[in-house]
Amino acid sequence: MKIVLQRSQQASVSVDGEIVGQIERGLVALIGIGHDDTQATASALADKTAGLRIFSDEHGKMNRNVLDAGGDVLAISQFTLLADCRKGRRPAFTNAAPPDQAQALYEHYVHELRQTGLSVPCGIFAADMAVSLINDGPVTIILEL
Repeated sequence: MKIVLQRSQQASVSVDGEIVGQIERGLVALIGIGHDDTQATASALADKTAGLRIFSDEHGKMNRNVLDAGGDVLAISQFTLLADCRKGRRPAFTNAAPPDQAQALYEHYVHELRQTGLSVPCGIFAADMAVSLINDGPVTIILEL
């Protein structure tokens, strides 16, 4: 599983020109799921996402997590994170999990985040989405297990 977290001032995801999920302050989580990923992987990364201290405290130090900062997480599936670009000029997506496995693990990740008390609006799994965000910092972190 590979997750790209972007700290954001505001973000939204649209499908066919209609906003299906949006947040103000928080994190945008782009989530790629591989063949070997499990519920344990998704749970561990949800815990890491919720607890990662990448928001500034009153002294300007990154000491707060998204919960402490009063933020939300916009969760968006993105199988292209598993692209293998080592050969040729066309990415191979053979490392990405099949859609049913990926969707189940994506939904488990979202469920685990919501269990922490976070608001987690989502994109639509497997849809062609347009993501808009104002990256705060910019702060971008890649999580993998």
